[in-house]
Amino acid sequence: MTTGAAQGPADKPATQPQETVAPAEPMSQPGAKGQSKDETQPAVPVPPGPVPASEIKPGPPTPIAMKKDELGDDETWDPKWDVIVEENLPPELLSPRVKRAVHNFCPRFESLSVSDKRSWWAYFFQALAGAEAGLKPTANVRHSDPEVAVVDPITHRITRQEGLLQLSYEDSDRYGCDFDWEHDKQLPEHDASKTILQPKNNLLCGIKILKNQLIDLDEPLLTPKSYWSTLRPGTLSYRVFAKQMTNVPVACGGQPAHAKKKSEHALSEAAAVAPADLTCCSVFFGFPIPEISSDLWSDPL
Repeated sequence: MTTGAAQGPADKPATQPQETVAPAEPMSQPGAKGQSKDETQPAVPVPPGPVPASEIKPGPPTPIAMKKDELGDDETWDPKWDVIVEENLPPELLSPRVKRAVHNFCPRFESLSVSDKRSWWAYFFQALAGAEAGLKPTANVRHSDPEVAVVDPITHRITRQEGLLQLSYEDSDRYGCDFDWEHDKQLPEHDASKTILQPKNNLLCGIKILKNQLIDLDEPLLTPKSYWSTLRPGTLSYRVFAKQMTNVPVACGGQPAHAKKKSEHALSEAAAVAPADLTCCSVFFGFPIPEISSDLWSDPL
């Protein structure tokens, strides 16, 4: 009697490797509400860092950010940049030492929670970037003003102001900023991979410069000695900055009467200035005025 071959155990299907799903990053608090507009920024993912996600609160959107959103302009403030600012503020900028410096814009600063203080600074840097560069990370300009049209000792070329806060390569020496000219000089002028144009590098450098002004030099926030012309009262650039500071977090409280009067005066002057009137100089947003859409300024605030 012939029998068939012995049957082995049934073959088992090969085990499929399981995909490892990375845990979702924790989210920040919802964005703070501003004093003059209802719009808020969304909660954003917060990567592991020095500040827990629960203590991060994006600032309100600035007027130019809201206008850009209305116009569908993608070159605008990214709420993730709030996280960069808030995670890297030195303790001194959250301390009572700055209450007098920021009082005109945030009278209640000293009594705010730490997360609300961080949110205010995030808004401040968004407003500064709005006034300096129109919130465009790759903006740069070479000024004709003799005061700033000097040779940068790092590049050995006439200084250009670049990035969100319109900084220069010289700042890598003066303030310890993470700008690498040897790397960047090989790249096109507006290449987003340039170290000076990367938002994180630019913003962290700005924080260092501001700390130097307020803490190391004990200067006010608004002073003719400021690194930024936008923080020098009485200038056209300051009027543009003042316009961006009209939607600070509600937690700050209302402006003192004397400060409100000054702000209203600055705003009325800023609203009366058309971009065409600014072609003599590149200070309105830190780059030539023809690049600015007049639609961004069609609505008085």
